[in-house]
Amino acid sequence: MNNAIQPADLGFFSVLAGAGSLSAAARELGVTTPAVSKHLAQMETRLGVSLVNRTTRRMGMTPEGELYLEHARRILGEIDGMQELLGVSKGTPKGLLRVNATLGFGRSHVAPLISRFVRKHPQVEVQLQLSVNPPALTDDSFDVCIRFGAPPDARVIARHIAPNRRLLCASPAYLARHGTPKVPNDLIKHNCIGIRQGEEAYGLWRLSTGRGKNVTTEAIKTRGNLTTNDGEIAVNWALDGHGILMRAEWDIERFLANGRLVQVLPQHATPDADIYAVYPQRHQLAVRVRAFVDFVALAFKKQVGTA
Repeated sequence: MNNAIQPADLGFFSVLAGAGSLSAAARELGVTTPAVSKHLAQMETRLGVSLVNRTTRRMGMTPEGELYLEHARRILGEIDGMQELLGVSKGTPKGLLRVNATLGFGRSHVAPLISRFVRKHPQVEVQLQLSVNPPALTDDSFDVCIRFGAPPDARVIARHIAPNRRLLCASPAYLARHGTPKVPNDLIKHNCIGIRQGEEAYGLWRLSTGRGKNVTTEAIKTRGNLTTNDGEIAVNWALDGHGILMRAEWDIERFLANGRLVQVLPQHATPDADIYAVYPQRHQLAVRVRAFVDFVALAFKKQVGTA
């Protein structure tokens, strides 16, 4: 069908979906409710599908409407990015910004930063999605991913945001009952809390001593009766005295500071999990992306400086 999708429809439908009702969309667009209803009906007629389920009080997206909205917002975001690349790179950050982060870290650290960021840049619309593992590098669903570790791929830009060590820890109560490991091999005798995340081999902890050419690394296959894919749950189990945990310093530093957790085998280093902001090369000049990454980097730098 000719002209089934018209450019003006994309912005209209995005506003409609965000408003939640025909009358609210009419107020935001500065038109009458019948005008909004007519525009929507014309879109559905051209497409030959229903986009919205209407009731007297509520409005919901059909599966086709959800699909239309997803692509409309992506296209609108790309248009904003193109405008910036064509010469408005010094303009005000605005448009759709899709951010991905891991569950626990995203909830405790990234979400509060987004709250402050949109207060400073109200013309940016941020969509935050939390996931257990970072999305594939070929996934075009996000503009910025906050993740642990730099991806070995030249197709994306990985900006180092903050250092982040993995540490072994346990509660004082657990260590009082079961003893404190003196060497890495002692971990085999302990209950170790497992976290299934990312592509790392599950339950295999690597501990190193020395520096440079003198580094010696031991790989210890741990075991335990508690496993989860949620880091916050694992930390809570460690706080409850169930075992030894390997976790990022950002997640446990407050518990180490107040004594609820104690570092185990501090003389041995574990693989780093530095924090990176990862985004496609095509977004490197987009104002909203650059502004967000700069904002996050500065916030973490201040936090590291005051730690």
